[in-house]
Amino acid sequence: MPNLPYTDKVMEHFRHPRNVGRIENPDGKATEGSPACGDMVSVYIKVDDRTKRLADVKFESYGCASNIATGSIITELALGKTLEEAKNITWQEASEALGGLPKIKSHCSVLAVEGLRSAIQNYEERHGLITEKEPTTVEGIRKRLKKVINPISGLDVMRTNLVKDITLNDGLVTIELDLPQNHQFAPAIQEEIREKIEPLWDVKKVVINYTD
Repeated sequence: MPNLPYTDKVMEHFRHPRNVGRIENPDGKATEGSPACGDMVSVYIKVDDRTKRLADVKFESYGCASNIATGSIITELALGKTLEEAKNITWQEASEALGGLPKIKSHCSVLAVEGLRSAIQNYEERHGLITEKEPTTVEGIRKRLKKVINPISGLDVMRTNLVKDITLNDGLVTIELDLPQNHQFAPAIQEEIREKIEPLWDVKKVVINYTD
């Protein structure tokens, strides 16, 4: 391990992370970062429909000690909170709860916080709870697809030019992939794309086309 000034709390959460794993059939989930860039975190949530509190929060992490520790502490900070309270957790709070992080590793706490917020956003979109309903644009779709990882390279599908074209017409989103439909990773990529695009309030249908 690099000779970085990690606190005892960071090392405790790194060696014994809380709430590790995934939730089957989560109410919301999201992934931030990518393994090719060094750090990645996926966050899964279960929401109490009556109280709108987080009944369960789990995470999966790929990366350094700071990344694992911040994923662990974020789940502890968020568990039991309302959606609004959880969305307001800051990366500074996460860092302080760990006794501080080396400046070079502060981005790890940002990654974990963004993962939590994106998972909550995914839940809100799926349940029609988004109040500011801005029209979907092709650029907005591109931005969401930057969070879909291409397992072939570990980078996102936009950066690796796997997405050849995107069209949007009256709620119909058509995505052209430079990938054979029978490719081993095609089902996983398709599922991730649909999870990112279908919850958008004005998207009626997502069609994914493959190369022959």
